[in-house]
Amino acid sequence: MMDLKNTKAPASTITYNREEIDATTNNIYEAISVISKRAEQINTDIRRELVDKLEEFATYNDSLEEVFENKEQIEVSKFYEKLPKPHALAVQEWLDDKIYYRNTADTTPE
Repeated sequence: MMDLKNTKAPASTITYNREEIDATTNNIYEAISVISKRAEQINTDIRRELVDKLEEFATYNDSLEEVFENKEQIEVSKFYEKLPKPHALAVQEWLDDKIYYRNTADTTPE
């Protein structure tokens, strides 16, 4: 899992230089496709991690009348709400050359 606390990804929307995004692939659509797939992976990882952490605080009770407000659970939720969005994390990884990219159409059979 990536270190979510030490990322340079912006928490809000910013404009990127198109030439920086497609520099590796020379094709903006291909670059966006790779970034999109990575964003889906990041989203799945973050969701799984959040669910695991929240399950630590889960209280299984048959009564709907009792609602427990757990301070630690609220803090965990707030932390994840403040994180940059998965697409921002994926774009930052792409710009930092942290995403392995290989175009299978370019490989020639031997």
